[in-house]
Amino acid sequence: MRHRVQSDTSEEPTGSGVDGHDLTVGSIPRHLIRFCLPMLASSGIRNAYDVVNGIWVGKGLGTEAMAAITTGWPVFFFLVSVAIGLTTAANILVAQAYGAKDWAQVRRIVRTSVVLVAVAGGVFIASGELTAEAIFALLQTPDNVFPLAVGYLRVYLISIIPTFGIFLLAALLRGAGDATTPLYFQAGGLLLACGLDPVLMFGWLGFPAYGLMGTAYALIVCQTLAFTAMALYLARRDHLVSPPWLRLRADGPTAWLLLKIGAPVAVQQSLVSTAILAVVAMVNGFGDAAAAAYGTSWRIEGFALLPALTIGAAVSSVAGQNIGAHRYDRVREIFRWALVFSGSITVAAGIPMMLFPHGLLRVFIDDPEVVQIGAGYLIRVAPSYIFFAIMFVSNGVINGAGHTLMTTLISVVSLWGVRVPAAYLISTHMGTVEGVWWGIIIGFGTGATLSLIYYLTGRWEKPVGVAAAEADTA
Repeated sequence: MRHRVQSDTSEEPTGSGVDGHDLTVGSIPRHLIRFCLPMLASSGIRNAYDVVNGIWVGKGLGTEAMAAITTGWPVFFFLVSVAIGLTTAANILVAQAYGAKDWAQVRRIVRTSVVLVAVAGGVFIASGELTAEAIFALLQTPDNVFPLAVGYLRVYLISIIPTFGIFLLAALLRGAGDATTPLYFQAGGLLLACGLDPVLMFGWLGFPAYGLMGTAYALIVCQTLAFTAMALYLARRDHLVSPPWLRLRADGPTAWLLLKIGAPVAVQQSLVSTAILAVVAMVNGFGDAAAAAYGTSWRIEGFALLPALTIGAAVSSVAGQNIGAHRYDRVREIFRWALVFSGSITVAAGIPMMLFPHGLLRVFIDDPEVVQIGAGYLIRVAPSYIFFAIMFVSNGVINGAGHTLMTTLISVVSLWGVRVPAAYLISTHMGTVEGVWWGIIIGFGTGATLSLIYYLTGRWEKPVGVAAAEADTA
């Protein structure tokens, strides 16, 4: 079966056609919209699954079960960070190779990334099974929660391989310009898990009641089915990014590139989580009402920040292909259009938070003190969301060029060099939690400024990865 190309022109590239979408030609706004909508839908479904799963666990199994999942959150987030790092590197390199029309390099990246992700998954399963008790002891898990948390983690770890596999196949498809196909399989798996969770947790339909382990079993089953279905779909289409499962091998230079680009992303994700924990610890110091207000505001804030995150991820793929094709003029146009889209959506989402903060907060909680503190947060921080939008658009271009180490350094400076110290110093000086809010605002502004400056220097025009090799050859 020969590969096919879907692009905005009817002409196939010389030499070989490929599955996917050629993002180096055609309307840039249309490419961005076509990318963002499926990714937004996928994120929305993921958030919905987390909410439904939390309701089943919290309402059906009680406080100890919820505490077991909550205590394991840093471990789960770390695993996701590693998966994001490795698969982001694969996405960037496939996009660059696709833009350069280097199909042989695309296949090398696919084979090598599968090997690396499989090895990483196996290492984490083995090490997690061996160190589960030590991990929860280090996290000072309460005695009544400890055995449940350890047992849940040991079962949950089995889902790493199919979960990493889904992340990888989705990243490879997005690198080839297709953000829609992953949505179908990811959404199908999560929707199936929503239905299977209570069946295995409470013993419905004649199944044994596994309690908290039921949600882990449901995730394993559904992620495995989704991964298998996606892999079979790509194999049946003889897709360019379909892994050759019986002929897998790692290419040394490609493996090094994947690690060089992916490791900083994994570190960056971990830094974000630890910075959030540091800010939460500061807020907790001002009492339960402040902690509840911050946590409730987060839920509202997520709706405003999700479009910026999604557009930034889309920019990495769209810019990556054009950088691979050395179409830097189109990359600058991508930046401008993405800035318009991300900025306008983020501003539109932030306006209700400034005008009606009390009403939005009362949807989640009725405590007047919590609502008042949360309203103060939203009124102050919502205008700074524009900085967040700017940062993720420029970071998208920088990451698309393979300069993930630079975006990691920007995160280190803005989070740990500015946000956390500023939040501590200002809140200590003011003696109120509002000082923490000002630290968050300053951190947003710093990240946007540094990222924009780096983009404007044009250093991203000297890419890391496939595009760099193509430039050297030329």
